[in-house]
Amino acid sequence: MIHEVKGDILLSHAQVIAHAIAPHDRFEQGLALSLREQWPALVRDYHHFCHAMQPKSGDAWVWSGAMSKHIINLLVNEAPRSKEERPGRARTEHVDRALRELRHLLESERFASLALPRLATGAGGLDWHVVRPLIEYHLGELALPIYIYIHYEKGRQAIEPGLSHDGGSNKKKHFAGRNDRDL
Repeated sequence: MIHEVKGDILLSHAQVIAHAIAPHDRFEQGLALSLREQWPALVRDYHHFCHAMQPKSGDAWVWSGAMSKHIINLLVNEAPRSKEERPGRARTEHVDRALRELRHLLESERFASLALPRLATGAGGLDWHVVRPLIEYHLGELALPIYIYIHYEKGRQAIEPGLSHDGGSNKKKHFAGRNDRDL
């Protein structure tokens, strides 16, 4: 089930965070920059991966970090033409292909939950009204909670139904004037 939440995706309780980048990206803006600051090894390992595999737009790459956190890098932007240039814009066909790959990874690796931002709408330049239906199409039928961070609020823990400590579905209910044996 897909849930839209507000908060800081880096504070997510989801097992996996997915985000949009480009082949040979330097992680210099947006969520990619925040991930680079949190997990510098992610960028180092990604550069080794790019050097060895020469990935293309539309591919996906999984990085496993500390505390069982997994980052799935969705290569949806055009690669920079040179080392001095920034990556190009995202393309709908790359998002479509990367989401298909993401679904395959989520199913084959049996990941339990996913958090992602409004993919490819920041530096990628795509319209959310184009990207959102692609997410729904590829991920909407999966039997795991998916949290789309529709609004970033630095340092704020989002309420993720089924995962969060504040308001998650595992919270025990208490009713005023009754005790548990009366329920």
